[in-house]
Amino acid sequence: MTIRVVLADDQPLIRAGLRMVIDTAPDVEVAGEAGTGAQAVQLTRQLHPDVVVMDIRMPGMDGIEATQTITAESPNTRVIMLTTFDDDVYASLRAGASGFLVKDMALEDILSAVHVVAAGDALIAPSVTRRLIEDFTRRPAPAPQPRRLTSVTGREHEVLTLVGSGLSNAEIATRLHISPGTAKVHVASLLTKLGARDRVQLVIAAYDAGLVSPSR
Repeated sequence: MTIRVVLADDQPLIRAGLRMVIDTAPDVEVAGEAGTGAQAVQLTRQLHPDVVVMDIRMPGMDGIEATQTITAESPNTRVIMLTTFDDDVYASLRAGASGFLVKDMALEDILSAVHVVAAGDALIAPSVTRRLIEDFTRRPAPAPQPRRLTSVTGREHEVLTLVGSGLSNAEIATRLHISPGTAKVHVASLLTKLGARDRVQLVIAAYDAGLVSPSR
């Protein structure tokens, strides 16, 4: 199955570079290009792409607002945010983005990210993760929200805490002395119970519930 991608960036040269790399992949195609957030929203409504590669800073409607609209209207479309050092990654998480990459990374890595996100996984570049943790550090500690987790079992609490700490399924399995398959089942159950689109939103849920904090 071909992965259909919309490129949203106000710089034509960046879109051209992304298109050049994507065109080399036999299973990925550029379905459309947008120079503003509003255009990205409109193209998503028209084309129903699998992935939108979205710049955060664009004139008019920015990438965060566009992502919020797209994820609300098109739950099957995944969004990868292209960030710079000063961008608000936390706001992008809240908007529903599934991936975060820095603009100065290799274009080939962005193509790999398209495959990862289209498969339903989440992806955050290491430098973005560091900025995200720094951002959390500057924010007040989240107030626990136990009612949101009333349907979550004790074991799922443990799994959610480890997901929020950045552990993979394999690492969670090792830590809890369970099989990787069991860890995957627990993560899938958490996604359903918490109404989360992907692993990134489970990280948010863990912080919101007070299960993890940057100091832990």
